[in-house]
This record gives sequence, structure tokens and C-alpha cells, in this order.
Amino acid sequence: MKKIWVVCIFLTLFFLGSHAQVSVDTMKAPVDTIRIPALLPEDTTLRIRNLNPYISLHVDSLLSYPLEINKDQARFYWYLKNAPVGLRIGKDNGLLSFKAEKAYFLSGRLKYDFEYKVTLGVQNLDNPKEKVDTSFTLVFFSTEIIPSRVKPSVNNTLLVDEGDSIRFTIQCDEGNFPIEEITYTTNYPIKALSTIRKCGDEFNWAVPYDFIKEGDTAKTRSLYVNFIGANKFNNRDTAVVRIIVRDNINYPQRVLEYLTLRKEVENYSMQLKGNFMMLDKNVKSTKNTRTTFDMTSAATALGGTVFSSMEGEAAKNAGKILPSVGVALVPVKETVAPSKVYEQNSAGLIRNSIKRLDFTLSDNSLVGDKDPDILNKTKRVRDELKQVQMQLIDVPLVDFEASPEELDQYFNSPKVKKKYRLKK
Repeated sequence: MKKIWVVCIFLTLFFLGSHAQVSVDTMKAPVDTIRIPALLPEDTTLRIRNLNPYISLHVDSLLSYPLEINKDQARFYWYLKNAPVGLRIGKDNGLLSFKAEKAYFLSGRLKYDFEYKVTLGVQNLDNPKEKVDTSFTLVFFSTEIIPSRVKPSVNNTLLVDEGDSIRFTIQCDEGNFPIEEITYTTNYPIKALSTIRKCGDEFNWAVPYDFIKEGDTAKTRSLYVNFIGANKFNNRDTAVVRIIVRDNINYPQRVLEYLTLRKEVENYSMQLKGNFMMLDKNVKSTKNTRTTFDMTSAATALGGTVFSSMEGEAAKNAGKILPSVGVALVPVKETVAPSKVYEQNSAGLIRNSIKRLDFTLSDNSLVGDKDPDILNKTKRVRDELKQVQMQLIDVPLVDFEASPEELDQYFNSPKVKKKYRLKK
């Protein structure tokens, strides 16, 4: 009986223990499930794996850069377009190489700090459609600094005269970084005829006649022109040109003054010729009247002598009267036609003055538009005109109706020349 009771207890405990093992513990985390990823598709698009889009290279360095693709390179062909001189690529292995020599830069075939855009391509030899075209930028730099210089095409010192023109080119010696902008400054304000902005422009300046002022005792003035060139980094270089300007005659103005003075002298000479003609004609008319009176007096006196020798009382009485009549005609002559000594002397003086003015104009004629003696010639003509005007200050100038041609014809007529020529 006791054994049966022990067996029942054992079965009960076994049943309770097995039930506890299969119960779910809600406090534990659920077990993660393992997921197997799907297989990626095969990479079939041709592409370059290690291309650098921007390459900077020193001028003394070497470039050896193997390019790789995602396929077998033995079946592909490499090539370059727009490549700068010296840049090469292995057509079979894609090895990009370059040896930057200074000779390339000294000869101008390569430039510093210039972006060369190079086109790169790789193509399948069996399938022309399977290819890649791309590009990269190559820039060369140098640690050796070669400065750019402003170099005008003239010497540092120029010597010019007022009225001259200056024209020269602003040249540049290019270094690592070329000059991109040029400005200029001066110690005196000037007005240039051209604009200076870049290398190759021309500086053009016409020197005005009033550049040197009256207070400049040295009769010279130095103009300093500073040409300032700057590159893109605002590094500057300055070239100075000294222009020494000398005092010079303002020929256009002086010629105009001379022509105005000459015209004034010619007009004054023409007025004097009109006065001379009127005085000469008046003296000539008076001389004819006085000659008539003299001939009449002489004839009367001679007639009295003739009548006195004749017979008859009437003739003798007439011979006594006629000489008295001739004597009486003398005061009548002085009253009717007084002697024109003043007018005759004035006519001779005017004629001599006209001759002096004509000779002065002829002797001081200009030789070309830039006569170096124009100032002295103008002064001599002006002084001579003043002397003649002072000498004839009491001679009134009258208006005349004769033309200049008629006055010249009368003044230069043979009779007038003979009348007023000097007698030995």
C-alpha cells in the first residue's frame, strides 16, 4: 500500500515538472530570425575607378598616374584629346605620365596658373559602343617667382617742346602671373588722347602751348608719368617716364597776330595813299594857277615894254600902265592861289612813310607756318607802324572813294615817281 502511494506521488511530480518546461516565459526577448540577403546584380557599366578631376603639377615634377577601370584593361584602348604638350597616356594600360620641363614654359608653349581642360577616353576594341568620355583639369605651378614688368617702348627721359605730340606703346614683360590692368598717374593734370588699360595700349598726348606758365623762370617743366600694372593678385609694378617740356612759341596764335598786324599796316598804308593823292592833286592845281598868274604878269610887263616903243600917245600910255598891272597881279596870285608848301611837304612825308611801311612788310615776311623769327618780325613791324603813326599824327586821315587798285596805280605812276624822286 505504501509502495502504491509513493508511485502516485512520483507521477504527480513528473507531470508538474514537464508542464513547467514547455510554458513560455513572457519576460524573455523573442529570438531574432536570420535573413539571407539577395545577390547583387553584376556591375556591367564601364567606368574609371580612380580618376582625379583636378590635378596640380609643379614644373619640376613628374606625373605617373595609372588609371583603372572595372573591367579587363587588355580589351580596352586609352586616348587623350586637347592634351597640353608633354602629357601622354599609355594606350594599353592607361598610365597617365608627364614631365614638365621649364623649356616648355620659357618658349611660351605652356603657361603657369592656366587651367588646361583635357578630355580622356577609354573604349572597348571589340564593342565600339562600350566607351567612356570624361575630362579633368591640369594646372601647372612654380615655386620660382618671375615678376611681370611694365616696360614702355621709350626711354625713361623724353625731351619735347610745347606743341609737339608724344606717342609710345606700353609693353609688358610677362612673368608667372601676367599684368591684367594698367593705370597711370601724373604730377601735373594732363588730358591724354588715348586710354591706358592693358598691355599694348598707346599713350598719346599733345603738349599744349600753355603748359609752361609765366612764373616758370627755367622755361621748362618736368612731367612724371607713372604707369602702374597689376596682376590678378594685385601685385604691382611701376614704370616712370619723365617728360621734360621746353617753352616754345605758340605758332598758330603768333601767326594769327602777325597776319592781323599785317592787315592793319596795309589798311593804314592804303589810307595814307588816299591822303597822298588828294594832297598831290591839290598842290598840282595850285601850282598850275600860280604858273598862270606868273605867265600873265610876265606877259603884261613885256607888253608894257613893247607898247612903250611904239609910236602914238595911246600906246605909250599903255606901256606905262601894263607893268604896274603885272606887279598888281602878284598879291592877287598869293591871295587866289597861295603857295602850298605845307601840303607839298606833307605829301612827300606821306609818300616816304608809305615806302617805309612797304619795305618793312617785305623785309619781315614769314618763312613758312613755323618761322623761328616770327616774334622779332612781328615786333619790328609793330614798332615801325607806331613810328609812322607818331610822325604823321598831325596829318588827318580822310575818306576816299577810289579803289585800292586806283590808289596803287596813281601812287606808282611814272609822273608821281619822277616828281618825288631824289634829285642829285
